[in-house]
Amino acid sequence: MKSHWDVMASIDFTTVEVWTTSGLTTLYLLFVMELKTRRVDFAGCTTNPNEEWIKTVARELTNSEDCFLKSKHYLIMDRDATFSKSFRACLRRESVKPVRLPPRSPNLNAHLERFLRSWTSEFLYKLILFGETALRRAVRSYVTHYHTERNHQGLENDLIVPMVRPTDMDAEIETTECLGGLLRSYRRAA
Repeated sequence: MKSHWDVMASIDFTTVEVWTTSGLTTLYLLFVMELKTRRVDFAGCTTNPNEEWIKTVARELTNSEDCFLKSKHYLIMDRDATFSKSFRACLRRESVKPVRLPPRSPNLNAHLERFLRSWTSEFLYKLILFGETALRRAVRSYVTHYHTERNHQGLENDLIVPMVRPTDMDAEIETTECLGGLLRSYRRAA
């Protein structure tokens, strides 16, 4: 599988409950991961992941020069009914082959499942979210933290987005915080 990582991505849903003016609401969040680099894209969220919404997501992921699935040939997905025939057909039209996993096999989408587990334990369980806007802002903050500040064992303890300058080992150690100090990273000052 590693010999094909350049052309593979995976996709999966998770749910989050947020407080809104109408009470506790379940939102469905969709994430896509580039397997080689572990780069993650937050593809969107909705209270109703219907066929029209998921087809729109497919068009956004495949439609332009800077789309997330550019140069990808395979998209790994589970058998969630939301990944409908029309969604898969939309991917095929753009030369992305949907690869549906066997039932009850989350280990076959392990990298994205691990991201979702990290996201839940490091971030989600520590927040009470009020509304979709707050959720989107918090997700974007976490994804930025995940890419630029969090080391990844599967990438030999490197960052997904490398630092612009090499670390000065004699510099003071700085703390970077986001989401009110919930997410922290430590590094030497540039």
